[in-house]
Amino acid sequence: MKTLLSWIGRILYSFIGWTYDPLPDYWDKKSVVIGFPHTKNMDTFRALTYIKIAKVNARLLVKASWFFFPMSLLLKSLGGLPVKRNKATGFVESVVDEFNNREELVVALVPEGTRKQVATIKTGFWHIAKGANVPIICWYLDNREKRTRWIGKIYPGESLETDLLKIKEIYEGAGFSIPLNNLKNSTDPN
Repeated sequence: MKTLLSWIGRILYSFIGWTYDPLPDYWDKKSVVIGFPHTKNMDTFRALTYIKIAKVNARLLVKASWFFFPMSLLLKSLGGLPVKRNKATGFVESVVDEFNNREELVVALVPEGTRKQVATIKTGFWHIAKGANVPIICWYLDNREKRTRWIGKIYPGESLETDLLKIKEIYEGAGFSIPLNNLKNSTDPN
């Protein structure tokens, strides 16, 4: 079944005129994958399709409001995991528990959290990776080149701010600037 879905995914990518990088040599079977940018619903389609192309056992975090019948059947079959963003539900802890209970788990998400332009990204991905002691792998949807690209990997350190700056640098190296307006100026002693 995985081979069939991978084959169908390759055809879909070809049909929409997109290409993709193979899994990088630094791929880890337990990781948090973050993707930028998230500007249209098609980004989710490309991400879910790539998961099938690469035969990766990944769960893509998707806004819970998209899980309505019959869309919910499709999203769940493709590895979608509903996220309720409007209330604190202990979601980070529940995902960390999933990592601790599995030998393999890849959780993929978009830190922008919405297709609208944002001033800063959501940082739950970092807290999940830190709590589960897994790496963060950076994925870039290169709209200009119509290519999905793997561009880097970090292990969460002791400072969220330091790690966000490392991630920002990785994406800037690929030609994309992530919004981090919530960071304090690192030269500001206050």
